[in-house]
Amino acid sequence: MPRVKTNRIKYPEGWELIEPTLVELDAKMREAGNDSNDGKRKCEALWPIFKIAHQRSRYVYDLYYGRNEISKELYEFCLEQGYADRNLIAKWKKPGYERLCCLHCIQPRDHNFATTCACRVPKHLREAAVIECVHCGCQGCASGD
Repeated sequence: MPRVKTNRIKYPEGWELIEPTLVELDAKMREAGNDSNDGKRKCEALWPIFKIAHQRSRYVYDLYYGRNEISKELYEFCLEQGYADRNLIAKWKKPGYERLCCLHCIQPRDHNFATTCACRVPKHLREAAVIECVHCGCQGCASGD
């Protein structure tokens, strides 16, 4: 007789403390994905999703590195289950990238002249008053702001 596969996940200790916030952010993510795109540019349709993904990753990052409220086991569980972006958090730990909004902003292949996004320029060095990132809609994620 074949072995029955179960999909049971063993949640680490402390999960019940952060679960309500992560479930709420997941609901917001689903709602943002189902929103209509009427009157928006093609790139603007994904901005709410990027913002919620950033918020969710930042929440887990702050709990582990900032306030030390969750264990390493719970932190790794959140990364493995996709509640936080491992690569974005890795960039946040490096100097100069503490406020990075998304990984698209620092990839040269996604921009003209093989540079980074305009939102990575500090506010005091910008010529235009307001700049919106084409990829995620942020108005500035340079660490010097």
